[in-house]
Amino acid sequence: MSRAKNPPIAIDNRLLARLSSEDYQRLLPDLEPIELSLGDVVYETNTRQDYLYFPTTAVMSLISAMKDGAATEVGVVGSEGVVGIAVFMGGEQVPNQAVVQIAGDATRMKADILQKEFKRGGELQFLLLRYTQSLIAQISQTAACNRRHSAEQRLCRWFLLCADRVKSSEFMMTQEFIATMLGARRESVNSAAGELQAAGLIQYSRGHVKIIDRKGLEARVCECYQVVKNEFDRLFGKGGAAG
Repeated sequence: MSRAKNPPIAIDNRLLARLSSEDYQRLLPDLEPIELSLGDVVYETNTRQDYLYFPTTAVMSLISAMKDGAATEVGVVGSEGVVGIAVFMGGEQVPNQAVVQIAGDATRMKADILQKEFKRGGELQFLLLRYTQSLIAQISQTAACNRRHSAEQRLCRWFLLCADRVKSSEFMMTQEFIATMLGARRESVNSAAGELQAAGLIQYSRGHVKIIDRKGLEARVCECYQVVKNEFDRLFGKGGAAG
């Protein structure tokens, strides 16, 4: 994780982009652009969060880890949202960790500054609370999806979630990391990816994923992808669908 080199702060995060010009300009001096690498841990389990993160091109996974070392992704956050809701919800600590699953950029704000802004009420508070509701819906649906649906359906969902957040049909991801995110065996992920590739829906080689037929993926994915997308659209309007 490193501070971005001479980056112009653009409103590439869709939550920040919804702020009025006046509110955004007030926050601007406290927004710090940073670069995030694959595997960077943004915050650890049960530790105090010093920053709140607004991803722009990076994508982060919220991961629940077990005592035996097993880990499963419970949520995905990209340019549609924010990482670190405990900062403004009052909990300060959370029982999971946030890990960068797709390298890229983000903008962060110190926790104490964000807390003061949140207490002001108004537009920022409204957006953060609405996003929290959509994230809770995603986490709940992910739990059901991991329990009820096949590895192939979950992989389709995961590819679509990533594509929506990076606004691209191509991204880098190893099978080992995908298996951890889905809480599945690597062999299951390998088999599911092979079937999707054989069907002409994706290309996958040496960690490089390219979606060839998005409509084909949407036809094979479970209903969980659309449920989460619909809830985000309901809360924020269809102009900013999160998938």
